[in-house]
Parts: sequence; C-alpha cells; structure tokens
Amino acid sequence: MRKYFITGLLTLVPIAITAWVLHAVISSMDQTLLLLPEQWRPEALIGLKIPGFGVVLTVLIIFITGLLTRNFIGNYIVSAWEALLNRIPIVNSIYSSVKQVSDTLFSSSGNAFSKALLIEYPRQGAWTIAFLTGKPSGDVSKHLGEDFISVYVPTTPNPTSGYFLIIPKKDAIELDMSVDTALKYVVSMGVVAPEVAEKVAEQNNATKNN
Repeated sequence: MRKYFITGLLTLVPIAITAWVLHAVISSMDQTLLLLPEQWRPEALIGLKIPGFGVVLTVLIIFITGLLTRNFIGNYIVSAWEALLNRIPIVNSIYSSVKQVSDTLFSSSGNAFSKALLIEYPRQGAWTIAFLTGKPSGDVSKHLGEDFISVYVPTTPNPTSGYFLIIPKKDAIELDMSVDTALKYVVSMGVVAPEVAEKVAEQNNATKNN
C-alpha cells in the first residue's frame, strides 16, 4: 500500500504543480484584457468569458511591439521614451537596472549563464553549483584585477533567487555539463543526477526529431 501510494504521489504531484503554474500564468496574462475597452471584451461581444484569450492578446501585443520597434520610427520612439524615463529620479535607476538584466538574459549575444561551475560556498569544504555570468568591470575590476569572474549561485528548489559573487577564477571548476542540466540538478536538490538529466534530454530530443 505504501509503495502504491508513493508511486501515485510521484505521478500526480508533478502534474498538479504543472497545472497550477499554468493556471497562475494564464490567469495573470488574462489581466491583459483590462487594457481593452469593455465593449471589445469577449463578455460584451459574445456574452461569454474565454479563458486564455488574454494569453493570445499578450502574445499579439509583444509581437506587434517587437515588429514596430524594429523599424526606424519605432526605434526612435523607444529611444525617446527611454530618454524620458532616464530623466525621472528613482525611475531611471530601476528601469536602467531591469533593462540591463533583460538585455543580458534575452539577447542572443548575451553571456548570461554561459557555463556551469563548481565552487566552494558558503564555506571551505562545502561545494555548490554556480553559473558564470561574466567578468568584473569598471571600478571593481581596477581593485580586483583580471583573474576574477562573476558567478550566480542559485537557491534550491527556486533558482530564480540566489547570490551574486565575485571569486578568483582559479577557485572555480568548469563542469562538463550544459547549463540546463545543471539547473535541473539544482532544482531537484541533487536528486536528479546530471547523467540522468542528460539522458532524459537526449531521449526527448530524439522523440521530437522522430
């Protein structure tokens, strides 16, 4: 009975959590409908609320925004808008910080999480997974020199929070695993071994190709 219960739990818990996350995301994106006038909303047009319609609207807004900003006029408007935000106290520091992070994470030429590393943290003799984010620059590099690297140490099981560290390059061991595999290792709290995660990824890729 215990084995059957645990097996059922291991089967249903991932499904339930996935459904909960998707429901939370879709519900949040459905709030985009509030941007539409009431007479344009599905409730007013067909008398029925359509779940997920906000997701479609959000994707369209993002796509159209990207399409418009790729031309000269759109690029000029964005530049003018950013210049205005940079002149507003407090807002400029928040916007510029978020802008730099998003450009680094989503840009195809960005170097965020370029390599998985093994470092000693939070004390000597204790090791953890970290991700290379770059090298110190500006005044920081003047004080430290060139033999230092910037790393991000994620928390588990939530890797979106963590710690930013600047450590000597010699103290970091580069791992022979992809960033995705290392993230799965962190999220699973070490339960999913890197070899298992890589095999699962290879099987998924083979299934998609077939």
